[in-house]
Amino acid sequence: MRASRLLSLQMLLQSRGRMSAQALAEALEVSVRTVHRDVDQLSAAGVPVYAERGRAGGFALLDGWQTRLTGLTPAESQAVLLTGLPGPAAQLGLGAEAKTAQLKLLAAMPAASRGPAQMVSARLHLDPVDWYREQEPVPQLGLVAQAVWQERQLRVRYESWTRTTARTVGPLGLVLKAGTWYLVALLDGRPSTLRVSNIHAAELQGDAVRRPRAFDLARYWSESIRRFERELYTGQATVLATPAGLKALAHLSSAVAKAVADAPASRRQDARVRLRVPIESITHATEQMLRLAPEVQVVEPAALRDSIIERIGHIQRLYLAA
Repeated sequence: MRASRLLSLQMLLQSRGRMSAQALAEALEVSVRTVHRDVDQLSAAGVPVYAERGRAGGFALLDGWQTRLTGLTPAESQAVLLTGLPGPAAQLGLGAEAKTAQLKLLAAMPAASRGPAQMVSARLHLDPVDWYREQEPVPQLGLVAQAVWQERQLRVRYESWTRTTARTVGPLGLVLKAGTWYLVALLDGRPSTLRVSNIHAAELQGDAVRRPRAFDLARYWSESIRRFERELYTGQATVLATPAGLKALAHLSSAVAKAVADAPASRRQDARVRLRVPIESITHATEQMLRLAPEVQVVEPAALRDSIIERIGHIQRLYLAA
């Protein structure tokens, strides 16, 4: 375990250059103290790791030094091949390059390791598009990706929920979530999220993007999802749910699923569980709870109950008049 971590530390410094002890600790998922111990052990073993003090300091390898321990194990080769999604790669204009890279990787592997590595594509298929959905058309994705790779500003005509505007943004990265592409870019100096399918026109600009030094795409995305859910759910509702209703509620969203998981296990005499779940708005919650009835019954708030009763009345009058 430690030998593998020491090799990983070398590879990080070789591929990324100078890194702080904190950055190394986060990448290796260990403490800063462990990083310092590992660096001491590498130095004792003859690996030329040196430290630079100061605000911009950190650890680095001597210029020109490279480890020769770069061979991939069979499991590592499988992991590398697993990361290649042919559909998204083709959308980015990298379909041919992805296939060529996989062929080069297989050709460089020992013959005994090729079979297990090739089993990944033969026995595992990843489909990023959700059920009952078509792949969104993203005609500007290629140009957007080019701006991301080249770190160039992009002039876009973007359709938001309220209007369509022309803006200049600084691309930082692309995210594929449930079959939908998102562009994370600097907008008015702050990282923002744009849905690529809502970009109706794009034009590369000559100015380079000044990428924030501490920006981490994965961390930003996780934090933005949590922030979005906090802002999205503006209220709560108390409901009574049967076992089937609990399963249906858990499929609404991750926030509702957490509320279901945290609900008390005790049940009433009618086998229903009383719990509180987050809701977006009265209108949105009315549509959701109507779909789940009669397995889920709203107890409060009164505004939501009244909205559901009113909607049921409209439906009843409509069908009685037919």
